[in-house]
Amino acid sequence: MAAVTTATAASSTPTPTAHAAVNRPNPVSVGTIVWLASELMFFAGLFAMYFTHRSVMPAQEWAENSANLSIPFALANTTILVLSSVTCQFGVIAAERFQPERTGRLFQIGRWGMNEWFVLTFILGSIFVAGQVYEYAELVQHGVTISSTAYGSVFYMATGFHGLHVVGGLIAFLFVLGRSFSAKKFGHHEATTAIVTSYYWHFVDVVWIGLFLVIYGLR
Repeated sequence: MAAVTTATAASSTPTPTAHAAVNRPNPVSVGTIVWLASELMFFAGLFAMYFTHRSVMPAQEWAENSANLSIPFALANTTILVLSSVTCQFGVIAAERFQPERTGRLFQIGRWGMNEWFVLTFILGSIFVAGQVYEYAELVQHGVTISSTAYGSVFYMATGFHGLHVVGGLIAFLFVLGRSFSAKKFGHHEATTAIVTSYYWHFVDVVWIGLFLVIYGLR
């Protein structure tokens, strides 16, 4: 009887349950997000500089300089950059399923891998940079230089620093592609590199949209 009572008590005692596994965030992704937050503060300073100069500069002088901007051209260039963000995300989707290369013909876009999408993103980003350089050349011909007026200074500093960030993103894409081609097996490390690069590229895209609305929209 005592043995039965002991067995019953033992069976009624709750057994310790195993703790659920905790999924820690990827340190590379977290570090990239923190770094992008610092970059956001940098661009916030550029926006503040732009609005400060606009508030103290004579309205007529500001209007005369901003009239040299070509909104249709800038809008087309902006569209190219936005499309590059879309192609970049398609590349990330391919990287997440560990598909570095296309599985069909070149014109079968639905079967593209990360490499094809990132190459297209690189081309679109390069076109954007080339468009910015062309715009600078046109403005210089109209007498708008970085040293001509305060407007020229803030315009070239704001768009120029953004352009440097775009060039940095293009270099990052080359690094990702080089790592993909050299890797014997496309795995988590390669996919993570592609994902954090996309974070940076989307950030650059969003910042440019803000610059476009402020510089070209608020005349």
